Amino acid sequence: MHTTGNLVADTICRTAELGLTITDAADAGTLTIINAEPVDVADTCPDCAMPGVKRDHIRRRLVDLPVVGFPTRLNVRVPRFTCTNPTCSRKIFQTSLACADDGAKLTHRVTRWILQRLAIDRMSVAATAKALGIGWELVNTVAVTAARSMVYADPSHLAGVRVLGVDEHVWKHTRRPGEPSSMVTVLVDLTPLTDGAGPARLIDLRPGRSADVLKTWLGERDPDFRAGVQVVTMDGFTGYATAVDHSLPAARKVMDPFHVVHLAAEKLSGCRQRLQRETTGRRGQKDDPLYKHRRALLTRTDFLTDRQRQRLDRLWDTDDDYVALQVTWEFYQDLVSAYGQPDRARGKKLMGRVIGTLRKGLPTGLEELAQLGRTLWRRRHDILAYFDIGASNGPVEAINGRLEHLRGIALGFRNLDHYILRSLIHSGQLQDRINAL
Repeated sequence: MHTTGNLVADTICRTAELGLTITDAADAGTLTIINAEPVDVADTCPDCAMPGVKRDHIRRRLVDLPVVGFPTRLNVRVPRFTCTNPTCSRKIFQTSLACADDGAKLTHRVTRWILQRLAIDRMSVAATAKALGIGWELVNTVAVTAARSMVYADPSHLAGVRVLGVDEHVWKHTRRPGEPSSMVTVLVDLTPLTDGAGPARLIDLRPGRSADVLKTWLGERDPDFRAGVQVVTMDGFTGYATAVDHSLPAARKVMDPFHVVHLAAEKLSGCRQRLQRETTGRRGQKDDPLYKHRRALLTRTDFLTDRQRQRLDRLWDTDDDYVALQVTWEFYQDLVSAYGQPDRARGKKLMGRVIGTLRKGLPTGLEELAQLGRTLWRRRHDILAYFDIGASNGPVEAINGRLEHLRGIALGFRNLDHYILRSLIHSGQLQDRINAL
């Protein structure tokens, strides 16, 4: 029977949901100590299910949720029993608690709280550990163990993936001789975003960036998963395209518009830099016309200011040495315009015209544009598929940005396994499963 004081304390600390009732409390400086005991006591032996005889009590010390901003410790008075079955190998047993596994240091709700702070509030492990008054290693171990169970032990984790996004990601920037590659392959489920059911979700990361990495990951999936993937979005890396052709021959590949435009922008910048060296014999300086207009050259014509337009017009009119740059710039603008068309059928037609024109052959002096044309022709089916499907790797790039933030709040990672599991907590859309723990 609760006293009034205990009832208020149990309500404030919500110990009823733990199956405990508070008997006493103390202020231990940086910690709040709560003494409690189980509400219901099971006196049956876990091995033979025979009732036991009460023998004595022990104290279990558990980490619980902070109370009014201070870390909390539960001192639970747990009864022990002697088994009455003479043939049972277990002589003494103690009551199991509903709020924590046997031998655990944390209550179940602390595990959920840790994951909520990491996944929803974007807190660092260090800040979470400080709030609980425990060590970094314990918090990290709890987080990665729970994430491994929710992701790799859950058969529904990969269910319903129809649109798969693939990209590379740099998980650390401190390369030393003999260190393994800092690249990982990121795999993202774009199906919820395509269906309008929710945001994209990170489903896995694998060390390395190659056709074999993606081929191996796809080969480890069951045939139903591979049969269900209809679209794969990617950048211009041919290794991923090769892996998809091998493992998902029925899926349509989509080369992401961002990477196509970025590739064209690189060729435009390369042409500008080449002409800069040919006309001045040096790299660009602030007063050189080509260097001064480098940003305007990469800006879509619809977004140019009147002043920028006038400067570019003067650039084309005043010097015949820049004809190659003007031609490359016009093709770049046509490519950007194709992606900007509200009518995708019209955009596809314009893009096809750009690719076809570059394929027909170009005069000398347009080396960068010729290189671009060869690449676009080789990947033309993947590029044009975007206008039919509409899926892109934009959400994958957004998740890459969120992982950069994760690496920042963690002040870097040295263990790739921890990084992968923490990334899944951070960007795997696991909130519902975390809240259900």
